[in-house]
Amino acid sequence: MTFEYLTYKLVGMLSDHEKKTRFRDPKRTRKRLLQAAFREVHRSGFQGAGIDTILAATNVTKGALYHHFESKEALGYAIVEEIIAKLFQDRWLTPMLGDGQPINILIGIVRGLPSRPKDIRNSCPLLNLTQEMSPLDEQFRTRLEMLFLAWQKGVAALLRKGQSQGTVRRELNPDETASFLIAMVEGNASLAKVAQDAKVWEVGIRNIVGWLRSLRVPGNHRRG
Repeated sequence: MTFEYLTYKLVGMLSDHEKKTRFRDPKRTRKRLLQAAFREVHRSGFQGAGIDTILAATNVTKGALYHHFESKEALGYAIVEEIIAKLFQDRWLTPMLGDGQPINILIGIVRGLPSRPKDIRNSCPLLNLTQEMSPLDEQFRTRLEMLFLAWQKGVAALLRKGQSQGTVRRELNPDETASFLIAMVEGNASLAKVAQDAKVWEVGIRNIVGWLRSLRVPGNHRRG
C-alpha cells in the first residue's frame, strides 16, 4: 500500500469519526435543533412551523428530537427561554448596563436594532410569538411576559439613573415611560412588517429617537 493510499484512508476515517461524533454529541444536536426550530418558527410562526422542516434542516431523526424535547410545545418554550431571551439580552439588557448618559444609551440601542430586509419581513421574534401564542398557551404567555417585564424594568432603571444624574426630566414616570418606549418599538416593527417596507421602519426609528431626546433635561443636549 502506498503512502498516498494510507493517507487517503486515514483522512476518510477521521472524517467519518468527526461526522459520527458531531451527530452523536447530545448537546450539539440539541443546539442545532433549537437553532433550526427558531429559524422555522421565525419564518412560519409556531403553529405553522413544520417538524419535518426542522428535521430536514438538521438531518436529525424524529426520535432524537423528542429525546431532547418531549413535544413541539416544549421545543417552543426552549426557543423563548434560550434563544429569544439571549437575543433580547444582547440587544437590550447588556447595552443598558454600559457607561454613558442613559438617553444616549437608549438612542444607540434603538438605532442599532436589526433593519435588514429579512428582519423587516419576519419582524421581531418576541413580538411575533407574543401576538400568536399568548392568547392560546399560558406557558408561552408567562415566559414571554417575563421577557417584556425584564425589558420594561431595565429601561425604567436606566431612566431612574438618568434622573439621579440630572440628565433625564424628573417629572417623568420611569415605569410608564419605559412601557411607552417598548410599545413604540414593537408597534414600529408591526407597521414595517405589514408594509414590508424598510422606509417605514426607518421613519419610525427616527421619530422614536426624537422622542427619546425630548426626555432629556432642557439644556442637556449632548450628542446622540
